[in-house]
Amino acid sequence: MAQRLATEYVSAKLQLTSDEMKQFIRFFDDQQVCMNVKVLDNGNQELVLEDVAGKEEVTLTFERQQDHYVCELSCRLIQPKLTNAMRKAVTAFRGDAVVNRIYSHYTMIYHYTNGSVRKIVESTSSGTRVVFEYKDTVGQLERVFRSRLIEREIELVNNAINELLDLRNQTKDRLQIAGIDERLAMLTKKLFVFEA
Repeated sequence: MAQRLATEYVSAKLQLTSDEMKQFIRFFDDQQVCMNVKVLDNGNQELVLEDVAGKEEVTLTFERQQDHYVCELSCRLIQPKLTNAMRKAVTAFRGDAVVNRIYSHYTMIYHYTNGSVRKIVESTSSGTRVVFEYKDTVGQLERVFRSRLIEREIELVNNAINELLDLRNQTKDRLQIAGIDERLAMLTKKLFVFEA
């Protein structure tokens, strides 16, 4: 199995509420990563995460924006403990990120959206290829189901229009014809809306 040389956060964004920020700090305590927290004058917070054994650190600056703390970062990590802690944090706290996992002959590019991996691309000297891509199968099935419901509604409206037209052709009474014309106008509008 190939040895990972480094993990590069090309771009990462975390957006946390005050409660989530407290959980975030506790989370890194549980990961056994040394952490220093600085609260700045403007309410921003700076977290310095350190892998003492590997002599590596990363600084996360959370800017206070209304009722959230927002951190945008890019960094390169080599030590496994800090690398794994950051990966778990992006997942647990529903972050968005583009992460390069760099190996000797290739790079795996992970695209995170809302904490979930949505796409993995392998990049080599000969080009790139998509290894994994999330497909919203349930959403696609729902859209197909809804479109079939619309088709069924259109069919029902068309049948009702045809019946009213037949009834109109057979009726001689002007009052009944006026009522039929009124219902036809309503159904025609409904049909127009469905087909749009």
